[in-house]
Amino acid sequence: MELPALIDHLAKHAPAFSARLQSANLTPEAIRSVEDLEQLPVIRKDDLHSLQASDPPFGGYLTVAPGDLKRIFQSPGPIYDPEPRRPDYWRWAPALQAAGFAAGQVVLNAFGYHLTPAGAMFEEGLWTLGCAVIPGGIGNQEQQIQTLEVTRATGYVGLPSYLKALLDQADASSRSLFLERAFFTAEPLPPSLRALFHEQGLTVRQGYGTAECGNLGYECEQEAGWHVPEEIELAICDINDGRFLPLGETGEIVVTLYNPEYALVRFGTGDLSALTADPCACGRPGMRLLGWQGRAGDAVKVRGMFLHPHQLQKVMSGFEAVQRWQARITREEHKDFLSLRVVAAEGAPAELVDEITLAVRSALKFKAEVEFIPAGELPDDAPPVDDQRQWD
Repeated sequence: MELPALIDHLAKHAPAFSARLQSANLTPEAIRSVEDLEQLPVIRKDDLHSLQASDPPFGGYLTVAPGDLKRIFQSPGPIYDPEPRRPDYWRWAPALQAAGFAAGQVVLNAFGYHLTPAGAMFEEGLWTLGCAVIPGGIGNQEQQIQTLEVTRATGYVGLPSYLKALLDQADASSRSLFLERAFFTAEPLPPSLRALFHEQGLTVRQGYGTAECGNLGYECEQEAGWHVPEEIELAICDINDGRFLPLGETGEIVVTLYNPEYALVRFGTGDLSALTADPCACGRPGMRLLGWQGRAGDAVKVRGMFLHPHQLQKVMSGFEAVQRWQARITREEHKDFLSLRVVAAEGAPAELVDEITLAVRSALKFKAEVEFIPAGELPDDAPPVDDQRQWD
């Protein structure tokens, strides 16, 4: 579907998108080219959350009945993500193919299958290539190692930190694995960890995507940036006014999907990068993203999932005995650790630690180690999240 036809269709069938055009004093006819998209303000995760809260489940952006979808996911926020009934809707097959995945291979999919879309995203891409998928998800490492060994699986998709944990455990128990290649996303791949995988004979590639958009970029054998899929419109935009930035300049990754079922137009991912149009030695056409260069918003990724400060605030406000708090993120041996430093009122019961731990796990799907600290260790103006990780 060409862009003018897409905009006309979405304006007619997605009431919230029509209202968004009107609030920007635009008609569908005003957007006939990619350049015209710059007139439309960028929409972000927080906007989707607000829209969906007031008009559940998809905030008026869906053009079909929910029952006509293939799957419905819930990402942290919460934000509900639709999957229409199309093969490889999230477009990960080309990225996996570039990493060497092919028909007949057995692959462990270690992305989560519970409510969030990553597991299903990569399962669809692997099926499209003709791979057999082990739906491992995260956890049960001993069982996964046994399955990898028995099936002689040669492929892995998931977080790089989780693959390292599997390899370490397999080595500690003298198990023989047959892994040859791996594809990572949702978590940075530091050069030191890439080198460690190379030393073990693994071909590793990484990609970039979001729960809302799927595949937005992937590495080829040159490992020189992320090739942007041809099926989307991706731009680097000023984080303040949304205007398009020239090639090479750093700004927010903003995406438009050619998706007639869901009006995701000018969606700001909150991630920062830059684009290059320089030809890649692999021969693939199109532009490349020059890696992940930070976040524009407050949310941070921990173990492959977004942690939103406003969500933490909502959880912690439910405990009267909590006076101040701060989330701290550290990284050891290529693994993220989340702790909650809490200043509690005098006489707060020891059970409060367990109560907070359970509330964070239940509401945010994060396991955090909670510790009480003296009031003097946490200033009144301390940021809600202290990210101490180093990505070298």
